[in-house]
Amino acid sequence: MKFLSFKGGIHPPESKKATESLSIETARDPQKVIIPLHQHIGAPCQPVVKVKDYVKVGQMIGEAHGFVSAPIHSSVSGEVKEVAVRAIGGGREAVCVVIESDGKFEVHESIVSPGDYKLMEPSEITKVIQQAGIVGMGGATFPTHVKLSPPAEKSIDTVIINGAECEPYLTADHRLMLESSDEIVEGLLIIMKAVGAQKGYIAIENNKPDAITTMLQAVSEIPGIQVVSLQTKYPQGAEKQLIDACTGRQVPSGGLPMDSGVVVNNIGTAFQIAHSFKTGMPLIDRITTVTGTCISEPKNLRVRIGTSVADLIQQCGGYKETPGKLILGGPMMGIAQEMDEVPIGKGTSGILAFNENEAIIPDPVNCIRCGKCIDVCPIHLMPLMISENALKERMDEAEKYHAMDCIECGSCSYICPSKRPLVHSIRVAKSSIMAKKRQEKK
Repeated sequence: MKFLSFKGGIHPPESKKATESLSIETARDPQKVIIPLHQHIGAPCQPVVKVKDYVKVGQMIGEAHGFVSAPIHSSVSGEVKEVAVRAIGGGREAVCVVIESDGKFEVHESIVSPGDYKLMEPSEITKVIQQAGIVGMGGATFPTHVKLSPPAEKSIDTVIINGAECEPYLTADHRLMLESSDEIVEGLLIIMKAVGAQKGYIAIENNKPDAITTMLQAVSEIPGIQVVSLQTKYPQGAEKQLIDACTGRQVPSGGLPMDSGVVVNNIGTAFQIAHSFKTGMPLIDRITTVTGTCISEPKNLRVRIGTSVADLIQQCGGYKETPGKLILGGPMMGIAQEMDEVPIGKGTSGILAFNENEAIIPDPVNCIRCGKCIDVCPIHLMPLMISENALKERMDEAEKYHAMDCIECGSCSYICPSKRPLVHSIRVAKSSIMAKKRQEKK
């Protein structure tokens, strides 16, 4: 089998052995959940419950306002104890619904299967996905129904399901492919019908040969779907890089995957779509990898949304030494946390805890103009020039070097021998450029 890839990228240590062979376990049911009403890119939800209300599993507790948004549902049954602003990690805060579970997990009356997707119109399929609150579960959390609603002039002929899981340490998608392959294929078929695509790819890095074999068996009798093997390389799972590797198409600067006739969704997203069509249950849980040098018993856990990180770490035997860094997501693009008393959200693909030695960040020195950051950039940018202008607050110059095209993968920072804060300064530049554009619109 040919291993597909893209130009650029890096190959950091994979560090997946601790969990790649461990079956998914169901986490202990939480006694209390703290469910943020902003778990997606776009407008936050507005609460539709109040203190002392009794809610059931799958009941909507946060209503989406705006097209780029996704409703939020309760993951437990019990009494609403609080609707207030809480810390949700990474220095961020959001309005959260705090629910004390009664342990009954009574399912809301509205939870019924929407029916056979084969008999539905594309718009009906998309509506079901929207009402289920499904978002990109690889970590980006972009509302899925928006991806599946391209403008009339954008013709979609290909759907790619991202099974690369190129971030080190994470194995949630790997295990999901091994244990729920048929549901993933069903989710892909639903997506293909929603956008009218005739071709589907399931793209998997070649460090997961068992997943490749399993998915090949699952699609063996299904026309139009192909399992492709990718070279193990980071960021192989980024949308533009997947499209390049699988189809040879290039997404234009400033464009979206739909501009190249492609829609990309994560393995977990495809699984959830199939699950919601089969059961009617919205997105209320997800698979999360809990691992790192400080975790006593690393695991892949199915977790109810709103469960605290601290609870999950305790279920994994707790910390075996003093943690120096805690990250939600992968080590390359995840967000460092200041505490573990924060809730799991729809995009929490991993919980990583590292010891104090691994948390040391070397002091940066002057750029030596080696060009390594340019060589590895998967978007073919000049990170050193964007960063230099950002650090000198020359944001207009940074924009001229296409700062807004940066996918913030961190490859440049990883490879830099001078340990320059490349991706961090580029993020600052992007935020400044976007703020300026919003101000100009006003």
